[in-house]
Amino acid sequence: MYLLALAIAPGLAISIYIFWKDRYDREPTRLLILAFILGFLSTIPAAWLEGKIDSLGIIHASSVAKTAVYAFVGVAIIEEAVKFLVVFRFLYPKKDFDEPFDGITYCVMASMGFATLENIAYVIDYGATTGFMRMFTAVPAHAAFGVIMGYFMGLAKFDEERSNTYLAYALFAPTILHAAYDFPLLIDEGVVPWLDHYRLLGALITLAIGIWLSRKAIRIHQYNSPFKNGKPGTS
Repeated sequence: MYLLALAIAPGLAISIYIFWKDRYDREPTRLLILAFILGFLSTIPAAWLEGKIDSLGIIHASSVAKTAVYAFVGVAIIEEAVKFLVVFRFLYPKKDFDEPFDGITYCVMASMGFATLENIAYVIDYGATTGFMRMFTAVPAHAAFGVIMGYFMGLAKFDEERSNTYLAYALFAPTILHAAYDFPLLIDEGVVPWLDHYRLLGALITLAIGIWLSRKAIRIHQYNSPFKNGKPGTS
């Protein structure tokens, strides 16, 4: 029970934080739960696809180029695509998606659902130490990827002329950041000798950049919210 709580707590805490940040026009609870559940379930096709890539034998990448390809194609694009698709298919069309910040809300909820099931699996397999480590690394990273995805998805929803461009950004911007985060953690020891001692540092630098970009994205959509002074038609 303790391990399960440890696995669930980070995603739940970040979900509450984003809900609080959506201060002007909060989303219905049912849709927040839906986004979380869909993200949770999206780990299933992601794990299947990653298994197919792993079967090609490049998971223990022996070169910088192979590791970069694996980080992007074998992990990042798969995980970000499944999260993108569940939000785009089931939440993007909703009438409650009525301001750009809602893209951040729904994408982060889906990301936290994904990260929570992933976290449960890691904690069961590797124990509490891994759970504590992921509380400050992998789960916040998924949240940062979700904010960046949601920022561009929110722009796409309300800019018909550039909608497709923003949707492409919504998929590929977090994918690139995700791949950059995973790259130093995936590369085989000895391929880049000096990196062997700085694997975690490399991932943390990317995480810091992601958090900085996420905070900026949140502030921009908060500032530009059409509901800052109340919903249109209300006094």
